[in-house]
Amino acid sequence: MNRYTNLLVAIDPDHEEQPALSRALDIANKSSAPVKLTLFLAIYDFSYEMTSMLSAEERQAMRAGVLRQREEWVTSLVEQHDTSDVSVVNHVVWHNRPYESMIAQVFDGEHDLLVKATHKHDKLGSVIFTPTDWHLLRKCPCPVLLVKEHGWPANGKVLAAVNVASENEAHIPLNDKLINEANAMSKLLEAEVNLVNAYPATPVNVTIELPEFDPASYTDAVRGHHLLQMKALRQKHCIDEAQTHCQEGLPEDVIPAVAKELDAELVILGTTGRIGLSAIFIGNTAEHTIDQLDCDVLAIKPDGYVSPLAPNVSLG
Repeated sequence: MNRYTNLLVAIDPDHEEQPALSRALDIANKSSAPVKLTLFLAIYDFSYEMTSMLSAEERQAMRAGVLRQREEWVTSLVEQHDTSDVSVVNHVVWHNRPYESMIAQVFDGEHDLLVKATHKHDKLGSVIFTPTDWHLLRKCPCPVLLVKEHGWPANGKVLAAVNVASENEAHIPLNDKLINEANAMSKLLEAEVNLVNAYPATPVNVTIELPEFDPASYTDAVRGHHLLQMKALRQKHCIDEAQTHCQEGLPEDVIPAVAKELDAELVILGTTGRIGLSAIFIGNTAEHTIDQLDCDVLAIKPDGYVSPLAPNVSLG
């Protein structure tokens, strides 16, 4: 059974090249089930709202004209591809917050995957002006596939980033979900599934404050614990030891390093959807990692996740 059959594809209004559309068509063409693509574009021009010389009706007519022009542009993008075996519809809206309009469409259209091209963000700007990608990682109810320029060759590698030693019980079913997702994508891509897990280095302050502390023994114990947990997880899912990678370091350093070493075409991450001040000051591993990767990223929410933008969910 194909995992994704109802895709929402975010169109980039500033570029003729549309990696998200190309990737969505890749998925559709490889699928054994019929796939529907909804090409989504949110546009907004504040100058149309501030034209006091025009009546409300005239402003509405101007907006309608802009929407028609952009719909024609999206249609021209589609015509550059062979879509004879794919159902494609266009949806262009006037909205000043693209991520909110995308998530609303995910709910309205019951989409099972959101596909969007991503670009490297300015680090300072990402803190002050949170990019649309970050909002989607935190708040989109369905999986989000962030597309980069890396290709999807046959017999490639899919890398699932797991957390095998977390005390948070939510990570146990999330690890299983990530591996199941990796297995499904590997069948679609004819790729090999790999697992990666990062374990923490010995805290420097402990070594300084406790002279009798043996950092080598501590590191060996931590590594041994993670290797044991990784062994249990890979055996549970029938994955070879050679396809598991357990390395010391921060996840945002280890995951991109292993992905580069494998030349993975897809990295699958879990994201808990942290929002508010904790997201600003702490951030999510997925957010710290995506800019370091030169391949696509599939971000998965844990089961039971409820988006703060879901209909009938209070944001108060």
